Amino acid sequence: MAELTAILAQDDLKKIIALLARRISSDYDGCELLCIGVLKGAFIFMADLVRMLTVPVQVDFLQASSYGLETVSSGCPRVTGNIDMAVDGKDLLLIEDIVDTGMTLKRIMDHLETLHPKSLKVCALIDKRERRDVQVPIDYAGYVSDSGFLVGFGLDYAEKYRNLPGIFQLNS
Repeated sequence: MAELTAILAQDDLKKIIALLARRISSDYDGCELLCIGVLKGAFIFMADLVRMLTVPVQVDFLQASSYGLETVSSGCPRVTGNIDMAVDGKDLLLIEDIVDTGMTLKRIMDHLETLHPKSLKVCALIDKRERRDVQVPIDYAGYVSDSGFLVGFGLDYAEKYRNLPGIFQLNS
């Protein structure tokens, strides 16, 4: 088993998510929001976030991957599946667990823009800037990380560690 170093405890995550929810609810006051979660990593974060929002919200998902069984991006992000809800003319909030190179997020955003939303913003639990190759807008960032491979709270390594209640750095 790999060694893990604690980065964010469960209580820290609750505070971060509550702050994000207040900002998002304030920005979308009087609007109906369509939240699109990026599976698999964002499902825990998104569940906690949407329960704290005070604006009307709809939820949908799409799936994307660029890591597979590695700790570095393949450089070829895959977006599989598609959202079921109509997007045209709606305010979209794309919810990500972590933004690393930016390539996957850019690909998803480009796709969503072709569906003609009224607006498109991004909420990421973790904005990891160490390996950013593509500049992408992150409108709501919960935590900024400079380095390390992070797991827990939905984030995985080879489909493991998603169930950890906090965020940890995976040390090999």
